[in-house]
Amino acid sequence: MVIVQLSGGLGNQMFEYALYLRLKADGREVKIDDSTCYGHEGERPLQLAEVFGVSYDRATREELRRMTDSFPDPVSRIRRKLLGRKNLSYRESSVNFDPEVLKKEPALLEGCFQSERYFAPVKERVREVYRFRRERLHLPESGLRLEERIEGSSAVSVHVRRGDYLDASHGGIYTGICTQEYYERAMNRIREAVPGAVFYVFSNDVRWAREHFREKDCVTVEGASEDTGYQDMYLMSLCSHHIIANSSFSWWGAWLGRNPQKLVIAPERWLNKTECRDIYTENMIRL
Repeated sequence: MVIVQLSGGLGNQMFEYALYLRLKADGREVKIDDSTCYGHEGERPLQLAEVFGVSYDRATREELRRMTDSFPDPVSRIRRKLLGRKNLSYRESSVNFDPEVLKKEPALLEGCFQSERYFAPVKERVREVYRFRRERLHLPESGLRLEERIEGSSAVSVHVRRGDYLDASHGGIYTGICTQEYYERAMNRIREAVPGAVFYVFSNDVRWAREHFREKDCVTVEGASEDTGYQDMYLMSLCSHHIIANSSFSWWGAWLGRNPQKLVIAPERWLNKTECRDIYTENMIRL
């Protein structure tokens, strides 16, 4: 048996569940751990089932204890003290594609798995599973109007992630990457290629975005809350072209876009101090 642990926000959950679908398609016995990283104070919400209506085989507490050798009975505690823990957890070896992830069994797989390479053989299945359904979107009136505008224009999604990315607790791994210069260069690149492009700016810092994207061809989207952020991802996916941040959220917004000729511009580096070559898809333009 293989258990895939869900963690992080919606974008991360989508990568992890895509791996689950790949392993299922390979004929493996695979389950999901949706309890370890959720349901605790201060944790981000588990949104995968709510947004996309996905189903999965859920790992039981007993199965998780077996994988992590964490049975609380006295005999198990003494055995661990004498012989060590028989932990079957496996964390992906780096931020890049780790082929061992697809081979390990039995295993509790922990990580982000942020590469299309993990699910490439089932990517059409992934697209179908991550199709936004009207009955689950709960778009407000403003969202419906925006949906109509986007579908009627040469729309370009622009994702600007600030907020938590500026937090010192991250050790500066996100800072200085998606700069104002990056966005200006990316927008100019698209202006040259797409006459009449309209840039829809999505951000978790709407005030900052409004102050820094003042051009006539820019529209700052009033930000959804963390609980309804998936509405922004849906609207991003409607756009014809995409300028993404170093964020799994806008990665998926662009990946789900159905324009076969879409331009997707991504920052040259994804993280500071770490080479993240496998996060980029074949069609991405790195600036």
